[in-house]
Amino acid sequence: MAALLDRLIGVLGALARGGAWFGGALLFAAAFMIGAEVLLRKLAGISIGGADELAGYVLAIASAWAFGFALLSRAHIRIDTLYALLPKRLQALLDLVALALTTFFFGFLAWFAWAYLMRTVSLGARSMTPLQTPLAIPQSLWVAGLIVFVSLAALLWLRALIAVLAGDLTTSARLIGSRTAKQEVEEEIAEAKAILERDAARR
Repeated sequence: MAALLDRLIGVLGALARGGAWFGGALLFAAAFMIGAEVLLRKLAGISIGGADELAGYVLAIASAWAFGFALLSRAHIRIDTLYALLPKRLQALLDLVALALTTFFFGFLAWFAWAYLMRTVSLGARSMTPLQTPLAIPQSLWVAGLIVFVSLAALLWLRALIAVLAGDLTTSARLIGSRTAKQEVEEEIAEAKAILERDAARR
């Protein structure tokens, strides 16, 4: 069971990483488009139109896909002043409760988002702007990001629960625990060493 969950988490994790890169690329494109819009308005008095609308879609899509990547990397912000002082077993219990509540909340959000997308598709809705964007396109990418996040969160929760029941608190902390300052420093050092080793191998 644990091995199967690890494989599924790996697959969804790769998808979440790809989605995060895709969202980042969209953000760069939106920034470039907005910059071009500002310059054209200032210098030539013209507008390419739709920059603000498309940037809004990009922000929603990039955020949804970043959720899963942040969860997998344990990069989300947590106030853990008291958490760090608690026994490891209690920390693991709180991690499970926190992730369960997060999964529950975003599960409802994804469910309502899916229903909204289906209504958009059935109506063939378009934006009430000069672009008349088919809303199903940005909404589909947004909903897909939410579904990947909820699925990944549920799998991580189940895998962490199995680890806790087996007494493997280290695995549970690695999967869903709050990263300590020491862990963050160690990970940054390890990443820097890996980059230096790759650069040295290319020379």
